[in-house]
Amino acid sequence: MRPSSAFRLVLALALIATLFVGCSRDPNVRKQKYYESGQRYYDKGQYREAAIQYKNAIQIDSTYGNAHYGLAQALLKLQQWNPAYQELARTLELQPDNYPARIDLANLLIAGRDFKQAQEQIDQLLQKQPNNQQVHMALANLQIGQGNYPGAIQEMQKAIALAPNNWEPYLNLALVQIRANQLDAAEVNFKKAVEVNPKAIQAQLALGGYYQSRSRFPEAEQQFRRAMDLDPKDPDPPAALARLYIAQGKKAEAEAFLKQVKTRFPDNSTGYRMLGDFYFATGDLDKAVAEYGVVYHDHPKDLQVEKNYIQLLILKNRLDEATKLNDAILASNANETDALIYRGQIQLRGGHPSDAAQTLQTALKNDPDNAVAHYHLGLALDQMGNPERAVEEWRTAVRLRPDLIEAQRALATAAMRKGDMETLEQTATEIIRLQPASPDGYAMRALSKIDRKQFAAAEQDIQKAIDIAPQSATGYIQMGNLKLVEKQYNEAGKAYQEALDRDPNSNDALNGVMNTYLAQNQTDKAIAAANAQIAKSPNSSAFYDLLGTVLFNSKKDFDGAEAAFKKSAELDKNNSDALLKLGQVQVAKGSTDQAILTYQQSLQNNPREAMFYILMGELYESKQDWGKARDAYQKALEIKPENPLASNNLAYVMLQSGGNVDMALSLAQTARRGMPDSPNAADTLGWVFYQKGAYQSAVDLFQEALKLGEKNKSPDDATVHYHLGLAYEKTGQTDLARQHLERVLKINPNYSQAADVKKQLAQLKS
Repeated sequence: MRPSSAFRLVLALALIATLFVGCSRDPNVRKQKYYESGQRYYDKGQYREAAIQYKNAIQIDSTYGNAHYGLAQALLKLQQWNPAYQELARTLELQPDNYPARIDLANLLIAGRDFKQAQEQIDQLLQKQPNNQQVHMALANLQIGQGNYPGAIQEMQKAIALAPNNWEPYLNLALVQIRANQLDAAEVNFKKAVEVNPKAIQAQLALGGYYQSRSRFPEAEQQFRRAMDLDPKDPDPPAALARLYIAQGKKAEAEAFLKQVKTRFPDNSTGYRMLGDFYFATGDLDKAVAEYGVVYHDHPKDLQVEKNYIQLLILKNRLDEATKLNDAILASNANETDALIYRGQIQLRGGHPSDAAQTLQTALKNDPDNAVAHYHLGLALDQMGNPERAVEEWRTAVRLRPDLIEAQRALATAAMRKGDMETLEQTATEIIRLQPASPDGYAMRALSKIDRKQFAAAEQDIQKAIDIAPQSATGYIQMGNLKLVEKQYNEAGKAYQEALDRDPNSNDALNGVMNTYLAQNQTDKAIAAANAQIAKSPNSSAFYDLLGTVLFNSKKDFDGAEAAFKKSAELDKNNSDALLKLGQVQVAKGSTDQAILTYQQSLQNNPREAMFYILMGELYESKQDWGKARDAYQKALEIKPENPLASNNLAYVMLQSGGNVDMALSLAQTARRGMPDSPNAADTLGWVFYQKGAYQSAVDLFQEALKLGEKNKSPDDATVHYHLGLAYEKTGQTDLARQHLERVLKINPNYSQAADVKKQLAQLKS
């Protein structure tokens, strides 16, 4: 019996369904679908989504070379360098003749400054693809990294000869010529890139950027507007035009323009974030937070908007709001790297650097090459009193991301703190490279040169800072510093005043004016300058701090200094410098108990300021209250575990109060490492050795303490002579022992251990 037509239809449908089910289960079909989906996401610039789809394809077939290469390209766009390297290497294992992947690998190695391996990759490429334009461009990149600009130019010219109708080599050649200071030749090639492909927006923007760098602002604006006309949906040209307005000091025009631009990008995240990013870049955090609040309300599912909003809330110390939003991200993904970094920042600002360090280390376990996490971990370690490890983290950050300006600035600050002027110059030069239109790098490099008395070179950098940003106080402050060192007091005063005219709230500028008067022994004029500026900026805590410092140190007007420091602290309860000096003034007035109370109260608003505990400990020491002194130093070390001053003082207190000598030894060694030029640290370590019976080692350290005192031009220290006299007596050198013990009484007849000194001298004479 023949089947009915209805049965045949059902059978056909069943066969079709079976066929489709079979296709959906076919791994080759499934992996291809994931790969094609990844490609679509990649073409739209949605690189995270693309990476997920490529990974899905790889899970189905780990030998799928195209998916590995697609994932590598997405990771490169996401700046995830280490995973990208691994994927490129895997691609080449599977597809040794994938020359684009090998070129990408070579360029990635160059960016990581692994020139040897990059050269090996390029050598293979030159053998297999000698006429490949991209290979010669990669070789040019290698030579740029090695500082061989003539060689790089030659390779770029070869690349152009191989494909003269490609605009990219002309653009790259122009960029190399900029580095080689061949500016006119660079302009020719920028224009050639535009001529070859007038629709290449990147070439149009690069030419506009060249005009901007040459202060040819009308031509730059024309170029950026031309790029905007080419693709009104591309946010890069309006962003470039906004930066041009900012560079010209046209902040109001930039703001108005970006408000207009925002309406043209209702669905483009980069476009509708641009106004908020402008406020952030120009330092207007209040407007940035307000704008991002609106954008977040309008686009609550935009993760980048949410992240940027959290970062701004952190910067404004609105930590509760930031925590609430950030915790929501972590609730959905506990290993979200950016959210972990934000949590670390929140913990840092909340005064919990140890917790922050732990959180940031977790972030780095998930993403070892995250430069931002390394930078913030450095901040946490620095707050914990471990500056050496902090610097290591900042160096790692700039190795991973040389353009991370915050890490570069942290390294510059660390170099200034250590007095390492060569490192400061190197770091400042890198900051100049990254931000050539900012005066800061030039000012920092000038500072390094002033310190090394390279005055002519310093003045060139200072003048450059002034030319770049004539409305900024930065260059004028450094000019004042230079002229002050050169003892050109009139010129120094004029420069500092120029700085104050531009920034009436500049602490550095007022400090410079006052120091210029003090250098000429004109204390009253320094005080008058402070009062005059306070009249203009009556709410400046820093200005009252400067006034109090001069009244205290130079005028010995303790009542006036105390009033100034109190006003400074009233205006800013977190001004620890003013609060520390307030206690010192009170000690000078004989009010030790009042100073202790001041430090105790200051800790309520500044619980992480270790110096309050250290100075409190010293005051308790002066009262011979060893228990409270020990407690204060221990609390200081809880905040900054390797603080050398707290370590030194605690070691000494332990010796004076019968504490553990071995623990005192460890603390004294920490102090000595942290303060190698301190006579006090040498004396403390010597006193530990004396207590342990290592008398010759003690003698050596006490002698070192005296030498360091002379080197530092410190007053002759009766305690060091006392200790050295005792140590000489133990080593049988009685004449030297007598000499140093007698010296104690000459320095201070009322020395606290005078009775013991006299007793020892009597025994030596008998």
